[in-house]
Parts: sequence; C-alpha cells; structure tokens
Amino acid sequence: QVQLVESGGGLVQPGGSLRLSCAASGFIFRNYAMRWYRQAPGKERELVAHISSNGRTTNYAESVKGRFTISRDDAENTINLQMNNLRAQDTAVYYCNTWESSGRNYWGQGTQVTVSS
Repeated sequence: QVQLVESGGGLVQPGGSLRLSCAASGFIFRNYAMRWYRQAPGKERELVAHISSNGRTTNYAESVKGRFTISRDDAENTINLQMNNLRAQDTAVYYCNTWESSGRNYWGQGTQVTVSS
C-alpha cells in the first residue's frame, strides 16, 4: 500500500523558516519523482516543487523560487521541503505527491503551514 505521511507544519512568523518532511512507503522510492503541492482555502491545489527520481533535477513554482528547497534521502525514503523567508501567502496545507506511469496519483493527508504575525 502506497503511503505518504507529511510532517513539520506549524505556525511561523513572516520571515521565518520551516522544514517539512514526507515519509514514503509501499513502493520503490528511489524509482519515483516526488512533488510538493499546496492548497489554500478557496484556491486550486498548486505545484510547489518537484524533484526527479535521481535527485539531480529540481523545479519550483516562481512564487517560491529562491526561498524553498526540495531534497530527498533515498536511504530514509523521505523528501523534505526547506522553506525560508516565509510570507503570509505561503499559508496553505502542504501535500506530498507521487504518481504512477498510468497517471494515478498518490497523496498524503497534508500538513498545515500558517504564516502570521
């Protein structure tokens, strides 16, 4: 059973930092690209960051480029999202995601990030 479990969310002040983690199980982790998405109330789910299966290619939404860093640790079957210089508009539920070649997506339950003073 594919399982993705996010952790690390919380309340932070603008300009602060937070590190999210996603623990993956139920598949050969090293063979899969991974993504972080986020969704704020009333808005569509947005792709935040992508990392290739070998970890050599990363991509970011323009809104987070230079502030967020995605990484993976295949020995631990985890991906991380280091978020620096957080802004109020980063407030959202953050989701870990992967997919099969058939197009089927897998999602974690999400972790809440709130940026507020």
